[in-house]
Amino acid sequence: MASTEVNQMLAAAAAACEDKKAEDIRILALDPAESGLCDYFLICNGTNDRQNVAITDEIEARLKRDFGNYPNSVEGRRQGEWILMDYVDFIVHVFSPEKRAFYGLERLRKSATSLSVADLNSEIKAAIVAKRKPAKKATAAKKATKTASKSAAKTAAKSSRKLPSVRKTATRKPKK
Repeated sequence: MASTEVNQMLAAAAAACEDKKAEDIRILALDPAESGLCDYFLICNGTNDRQNVAITDEIEARLKRDFGNYPNSVEGRRQGEWILMDYVDFIVHVFSPEKRAFYGLERLRKSATSLSVADLNSEIKAAIVAKRKPAKKATAAKKATKTASKSAAKTAAKSSRKLPSVRKTATRKPKK
């Protein structure tokens, strides 16, 4: 999956967390050398088990609606204390406050870079702008090629009009 699309999905998941009033939302960009597991962790917590389930339901519904993407697996939804949603390129962890403090994923992933939702959105915008610039250059090159071929065709048409026809000169009779 393209990096921009992964970032857009991650931003949508974080927005779903915010909409359901999740607390302490963090995005960790994992170090590729240490983690072959995925690229990002999205970590948050709700105030109780029912809220945790509502947060994961909203994330799943939004990513399904906006991107047509389902989680590969979901663990812990029945208990609601720690729900894990695996989207391959990123994993969502929704904790109860007690379980989050106990497991401390942020401490375990010390080499990970912490991103804010605003940082992620600025990365998405930069990637979109970067994709658009080469397209404009290609369009300008196509226009230049079309203009050059049109002018060449016009020049060829003009030069063919100036030349006398070979048949007319060959069929003329000499004057006496």
